[in-house]
Formats: sequence, structure tokens, C-alpha cells
Amino acid sequence: MRRLGKVGRALAHLWRRSIQLRVVVSTLLLSLIVLLVLAFVLSSQIANRLLDSKLKAATEEIDRTRIAVERDLTGADASTTLVNRLQQTRSVLTDRNDSGGSSGAVGSFDTVLLVQGGGTQPATGVGPVSDIPANLRRMVSTGQIAYRYATVPGRDGKSGPALIIGTPTNAGIPGLELYLVFPLDNEQNTVSLVRGTIFTGGLVLLGLLMAIAILVSRQVVLPVRSASRIAENFADGRLDERMPVRGEDDMARLAIAFNDMAESLSKQISQLEEFGSLQRQFTSDVSHELRTPLTTVRMAADVLFESRDDLAPVLKRSVELLDKELERFETLLGELLEISRHDAGVAELAAEKLDMNVPIDAAVETVRHLASESGTKLVLDLPSQPVIAEVDPRRVERVLRNLLANAIDHGEGKPVTLTMRTDGDAVAITVRDRGIGLNPGEEKLVFNRFWRSDPSRFRRSGGTGLGLAMSLEDARLHQGRLEAWGEPGEGASFRLTLPLVRGHKVLGSPLPLKPPGRKPTREASEDEQS
Repeated sequence: MRRLGKVGRALAHLWRRSIQLRVVVSTLLLSLIVLLVLAFVLSSQIANRLLDSKLKAATEEIDRTRIAVERDLTGADASTTLVNRLQQTRSVLTDRNDSGGSSGAVGSFDTVLLVQGGGTQPATGVGPVSDIPANLRRMVSTGQIAYRYATVPGRDGKSGPALIIGTPTNAGIPGLELYLVFPLDNEQNTVSLVRGTIFTGGLVLLGLLMAIAILVSRQVVLPVRSASRIAENFADGRLDERMPVRGEDDMARLAIAFNDMAESLSKQISQLEEFGSLQRQFTSDVSHELRTPLTTVRMAADVLFESRDDLAPVLKRSVELLDKELERFETLLGELLEISRHDAGVAELAAEKLDMNVPIDAAVETVRHLASESGTKLVLDLPSQPVIAEVDPRRVERVLRNLLANAIDHGEGKPVTLTMRTDGDAVAITVRDRGIGLNPGEEKLVFNRFWRSDPSRFRRSGGTGLGLAMSLEDARLHQGRLEAWGEPGEGASFRLTLPLVRGHKVLGSPLPLKPPGRKPTREASEDEQS
């Protein structure tokens, strides 16, 4: 059964993927239905024509035979017994039939002479009286010429179809009935021959139709397969792939249109790649060039900040704002440089085996002052056993720091829960807040650069707008996933899933993205909150 199941699935897969197979099979099925209907109609028509011809000839023959019976019995010796007279008449009819006196169209037949008994007297007859159906005898006894098709024993002992026709007579014997039994073996053989011929011709025709369907579908499918193969190569980056153009038919026009589309896409992709490369190079160059003047400005700002107490209150406040914005600018510059490395594909992963509690503790330590300022409680739900993973601690700590800072910014002062679980193949960390949440569709937009759900909202963390975008790139660099969920008024949840071994593919996640609503097992200490 398993082997049959595999074969069935393989055939179903081939049926779904192959247009040519569907065309050929559909053509054969429709042709088979047409041939079966045609064979049924032809065999029925031929059989009906043969039976009609046989019945017409039998009707003519019984008229001639009745006249002969009446003539023979009228001149017979009256002293002879009834049975002998009937047998003599039947013998004459049989000799006449064997000598070819009957019509050639009717063929050979057998004769039955039957005298119906009156009252309690039994019927008297000669010939195969038992072959005559009772309903036919009743109809003939009323003075009608009637016929029936029945199965009678043949001369070789095998039963076969026969036409039995009966008629009353006006011979000198009251109640005498004449029946002729016409075997239909020849007609049956003719119909069998016709059916066999139709069957053989149908098989040959199906074979020819299959060859024609394969040839015709191949002419259509081959250009489609060529276009599919070239499109796959085009998608893989081989932008110089083109379809061959042969002739001037529809397929040739399809190839020309496909090649024009490919040429246009190739030019646009090249332009976009060139523009993207220039944009990344510009961002990288500007970020590098800004470091020197920024260092100078930072040194001057540090001098002013150290002597701020000697300045007037207005100047002191200005120096403090300058120091804070310079710090944010330095962070933004660093993140621009980092994300430009991701865009250029040169970001490197310094992976090492370590306990996942290390980057978690570092991230919590970094955002503890934000939690204290907003009155947000940090709740940690971590496994009791250490979780060892091969990750880049700096990048993982940055991802968790961005997620925690984002949760504190949007948590409305409500508790923020960090949960970690592992299933032996991957480790998952979720950061859950219970703040304003996300509107439908925003779970994808949150990872866009510089995107904000509410631009007027105040950021306690002083974020640059690149944190979640960089976190997504860091997760992908680990061959992991970073996903978001949220509902308005219910808060948001971010899930980071990383493989425990570098290079392994993440198939699932140990934690659900949507929070199950269970209570956390451990809270961050008061020292961590303050």
C-alpha cells in the first residue's frame, strides 16, 4: 500500500506539472468516449438492419411454406394418422429447405407443425415443439401471424439466438399452426465481426491520436518549457538569457515579446544595481568623511561640557543639549556605517559559543536606566539550564537592546517581558510589551528604516530609526528570523529565533510569536530596575 501510495503521489505530481501529459490523456479519454459511442451506434444499427432483413425474409418464407403445407395436407390420404401426415409434410418441407428451394436471404430453418388440443386433449405436433415460447403459441392461436426472438438449442448442442415466427393455416386439419425456427448464428457472427473490426480500428485510431496529440502538444510545450527555463536562469542572475526566435507564428511573437521584456528588465535591473551601489558608496563615504569633523566637534563639546557649571544657565543648558545630540549623532553615524556594510554584503559574523544569558544580561544592563526613568518593570522568563549557542554576542546584544528599548518606548510604563526557550535545534527570545500595540499590517513596516507608527511620539531611548532594521539584518546574518506581532491596545511581541549551531537552517521556533498569556517565572531584581 505504501508503494502504491508513492506511485499515486508521483503520478499526481507529474499530472500537475506536465501540460503535455494532461493534453495527451485528455485527448485519449475524449477520443475513447467518442469511439465507444460510435461503436455502440454502428453495432446497434447493423444488428437492427440484419434483424429487419431477417424478419422480412422470414415473413415471406412463412407465407410460401404455409401455402405448401396447405396444399400438401389437402391432398394427403385421410386414412393416415394425424402424426404421420404431419411428419410427412414436415419431411417434404425439410427436403425442400435442404435442396435450396427457399430464398437464399432467409437461410436454413426448422419447421414445427402443431395442432392445438381442445379441452383436455393434449396438443399434437412434430418438430422441436419445446422451442416454441408459450406466449407466441397463444398469439398464433388467436389467428395472428407473430414472431419472437428466443434462445434455442443448436445442432451442435450449444444454445443460440433464433427468430421464431408462427402462423395459423387453412389446411384440412382444424387448429393446425405452422412455426418456422430461423437460427441467427450468421447474424450474430456478422455483428461480432463488425464489433471486432471496430475494436481493432479503434485501438489503431487511439494510437494514431495519441501520436498526433504528443506531436501537436510538443510543438506548443517546447517553447513554453524553453521560456520557463530561460526565466529561471534570468531569475538566477543570468540577464543575457534570451529565447530563440523561429518563424513568424504565435510562438515566435511570444519569443520576441519575452526577449523584449527580458531586455527591458535587464536594463532596469542594471540601472537599479548601479544606483544602489552608488547610494551605498555615497552613504559609506559620507559616514567615513563625517568622522573627522565629528571627532573635532566632540572634543570641543567635551571641553565645554566639563566646564558647564561655570557658564550661564542658558549656555549650560545649550551645552548639555549639544552633548546629548552629539552622542545621538555618533550613534546614528555608527549605525549608518554598519547598515551600509550589510547593504554591501561585507558584514562579518564573529560567532562564538557562549551562554545566551550573557548578551541578555548585557542588553538589560544597557536599558536599565530607560526602564527606571519610565517606571517600567522588566520581567525575565529564562530556562533554569544554560543555553549554549554559536552566535555573535555583540550583534545579539544589539538586537535585544533595540527590542527592549523599543518595548520601553511603547510600553506605556507597563511591564516588559523577555522570554527565552530552546528545543535543541534553535533558541528563541521574545520581548513582549503591553502598550499601544500595532495596527494591522504594521508588523512588517516596523523593520523599515526610519519608519515610525506615530511621528509625534516621544522616544525616551533617543533612537535613530535604524535599530529594528539593523536588528533584522543581524538576525539574517545568523541565518535566523526576527518577527513581530501586535494588536491595538494589546501591546506587541517581537521574536528572535537563532540556530544553536552556526550555518544550520531554522525550521521552526521554540516560542509562539503571539503570547500565550501565561505568567513569567522570574522578574528582574530591584537593582536591575534602579
